[in-house]
Amino acid sequence: MTAGTRVEVRRGKNESSAALIRRFTRRAQGLGLVREVRNRRYWERTRSKNVDHKRALVSKARRETYNELVKLGKIDPAAKKTRKR
Repeated sequence: MTAGTRVEVRRGKNESSAALIRRFTRRAQGLGLVREVRNRRYWERTRSKNVDHKRALVSKARRETYNELVKLGKIDPAAKKTRKR
């Protein structure tokens, strides 16, 4: 879909608003706009290598502190597996 793609529908003289909306929907689907919007719905920009690296370091540090607390007996590892919703 290009940035300038627009769907323009003008109301006929004796046309109901429901028919106008129906025509608009058909035209939008015919141009593939609905499919394109649904494809872009969960699109995320690719993260930079620095951001990925920092995230990896944070998760590694969190994992190490958790494992250390488990070894010291301050956290029960079985308690983490059950999650309350």
